[in-house]
Amino acid sequence: MEALIEQFRSFLANERGLAYNTLESYTRDIRQFCKYLNGWHAGESLLAVRRGTIVAYMIFMERSGKSVATVARRLSALRCFYQWMHREGLVSEDPTVDLEAPRLQKKLPRVMSVAEVERLLEQPDPSTPIGLRDRAMLELLYATGVRVSEIVYLDTQDVNWELSYIRCRGKGGKERVVPFGSVAQLWLERYLRHARPRLARSGHDPALFLNHQGKRLTRQGFWKIVKKYARQAGISRAIAPHSLRHSFATHLLENGADLRAVQEMLGHADISTTQIYTHITRTRLREVYARAHPRA
Repeated sequence: MEALIEQFRSFLANERGLAYNTLESYTRDIRQFCKYLNGWHAGESLLAVRRGTIVAYMIFMERSGKSVATVARRLSALRCFYQWMHREGLVSEDPTVDLEAPRLQKKLPRVMSVAEVERLLEQPDPSTPIGLRDRAMLELLYATGVRVSEIVYLDTQDVNWELSYIRCRGKGGKERVVPFGSVAQLWLERYLRHARPRLARSGHDPALFLNHQGKRLTRQGFWKIVKKYARQAGISRAIAPHSLRHSFATHLLENGADLRAVQEMLGHADISTTQIYTHITRTRLREVYARAHPRA
């Protein structure tokens, strides 16, 4: 079983180009299924699993209190695993064919208003190197909508000053180019001129954003920064790591941006992922209508 799982992992890494965290998730889910087989279907081999066994596994997970999202994710991993084994000729039939995952109730992402974003961006003190770094970082995040993991892994060479864009690496190592505006460029230039040289210790780290030790800022460090400034700004609602990313997308669409362009900037492989933001804009329109129309 373990040899099969490792072969599958190599396939996902080399041919599908999946990120490390996704590889870990897929292989962990397959091992969970193996554990279930050993406990409840001891006579059944991974290579001879029947459709009914996978249905029983889904029921077992639901009765064990697993969330709908967990059941759906594990079925997705099994589906990918058995599709691979079927293509490789390791199994004669794919037991996951036509199995439907439980329907997920999509949660709308948390989006800040334009006023809240402006208050958040104004919190760092640009008279200090750390404050100037934070202002530049938050401005760039809101200007581009990139993921937190993408912004902390930016290097100085990833910024094109002449054309005003950054080159970032998203999920699966895929590269994309995202433009940024004049305000973000202004703060980035100030940071690189006045703050980064004071933060850099060795002068050899290529990271765009450095911490107080002169090393690349981490995701956890960035998240602490955002939470601190959100408290200072008096934003009472819970702020998630992707809040500025969600706000970037929603504010663009509210102001008439093309959905396909927003999809490209966010790095979504499927436009249905981007379409959730159109639902947010429709929801906001209904709220405005309900507040403003005398016969609402």
